[in-house]
Amino acid sequence: METATPGSKSTSDGWLNRYLRARKDEQATPFRAVALTTQLPRMLQGPAPALAMNQIAQFGIRGGQATGSVSASFEAEYASAADQVLNGTGREAFNAIRMLNTTDPSKYQPANGAAYPRSPFGRALEQIAQLTKAGVGLEVAFADIGGWDTHVNQGAAQGQLASRLDDFSRAIAALVTDLGDFMEDTVVLTMSEFGRAVSENGNRGTDHGHGNAMMVIGGGVRGGYVYGKWPGLAVDRRYDGRDLAVTTDFRDVFGEIVIRHLGLKDSRQVFPGFALSEARYPGLFAA
Repeated sequence: METATPGSKSTSDGWLNRYLRARKDEQATPFRAVALTTQLPRMLQGPAPALAMNQIAQFGIRGGQATGSVSASFEAEYASAADQVLNGTGREAFNAIRMLNTTDPSKYQPANGAAYPRSPFGRALEQIAQLTKAGVGLEVAFADIGGWDTHVNQGAAQGQLASRLDDFSRAIAALVTDLGDFMEDTVVLTMSEFGRAVSENGNRGTDHGHGNAMMVIGGGVRGGYVYGKWPGLAVDRRYDGRDLAVTTDFRDVFGEIVIRHLGLKDSRQVFPGFALSEARYPGLFAA
């Protein structure tokens, strides 16, 4: 899903990185694409610049009790590097550090009474809101949340699954509340690379499944609907008699967002070997 080339394991770049390249932006800042993770996710890997940072407040050069003069000295040394490719990357990094320092991350206060859960996912979404409102040129942001592999004691209203869904939903609700009017130009898309089996296993949990759901919220999204064909849960309508059947190609969901929200005219570079068609769009946005 992150490369958007199912069936091909040799793809070296991610679909969002290909989007960034397809829609060139000469005025792009170092914060055009940011992942609030320790490592850059596969979907953002590729030639287009993208940043990974676990904490905004910790983004920078670390060298003990580094001072401004130490950082400046380090930058001067870096600027004289013989390797011009690495030097260009270094300049982008230092430009990002200077730009972020102007936002004073330690003083950020969510707006409109938004209350983020104090979980890694909640903190990541709070920082995405901060970058959005700081005017640093953020266009694409990524965050992830784990803990869905609930083979044992999954629970329903209480248990592992309920705990995960509570964190997930409260964090997204806080992001929407915090962003306020910024949500008019923001779309949040969720995705996962595997679902859960329909039936409970012998350990009061569920095993890996086939079909899954994607959720979308944001400006222009026609919310309140379940899009796509619903096959039902009857055994004869399941995939291999076991799992929820797949009825929508995830690239049609990605594609509708890329075309109708992000405004890209030609998606062929983003989804190689896959021809998008408006007839297959889920219909998340008004045509």
